[in-house]
Amino acid sequence: MKVAVLDIQGKDTGRKVELSDAVYGIEPNKHAVYLDVKQYLANKRQGTHKAKERAEISGSTRKIKKQKGTGTARAGSIKSPVFRGGGRIFGPRPKDYSFKLNKNLKRLARKSALSIQANDKNIVVVEDFNFEAPKTKYFTAVLKAFEIENKKSLFVFAEPNKNVYLSSRNLKGSKTVTNTGLSTYELLNANKIILLESSLEGIESNLSK
Repeated sequence: MKVAVLDIQGKDTGRKVELSDAVYGIEPNKHAVYLDVKQYLANKRQGTHKAKERAEISGSTRKIKKQKGTGTARAGSIKSPVFRGGGRIFGPRPKDYSFKLNKNLKRLARKSALSIQANDKNIVVVEDFNFEAPKTKYFTAVLKAFEIENKKSLFVFAEPNKNVYLSSRNLKGSKTVTNTGLSTYELLNANKIILLESSLEGIESNLSK
């Protein structure tokens, strides 16, 4: 699959690059995509939810009334869950929601995500660029050149680029990552994926193992 290389103004440079069919042209595996996205979202959960049960409520354990002769049900301490202010029955407890996935399945999911986006023509290859200083207006100009200022975009670099990262972090719909930090969720969540030319080799080598 040949794709034209564009410059930072969104214009054709006259050059083309070959995208590997083994990464960008496979038959997507929807179940692998589902599992990888599920793991990504599960790992983001803090799991710090907690409610106090009757053993954790402060209060007297004295029996609040006699057991017989009241005409009502028996009652224990004021910490009983049936009373206002008592402990909660089977309340939420802290929990780790993360789970493991095999590396091969995660690679398959990312290749599937890239293939889906490539099939929808949502992948753009851009020659390498950098900013002389971290300025949000520089990055906004790039978004306008590609007509994605109001869309979700994912920029993939070969190495961390501090100036570009600082220029983009205030923009809610745009994100910058390196080729080793790709996730299936972010690939599918973006309306446009901007691959820098230098990142292509790393993406293909990481996903072709």
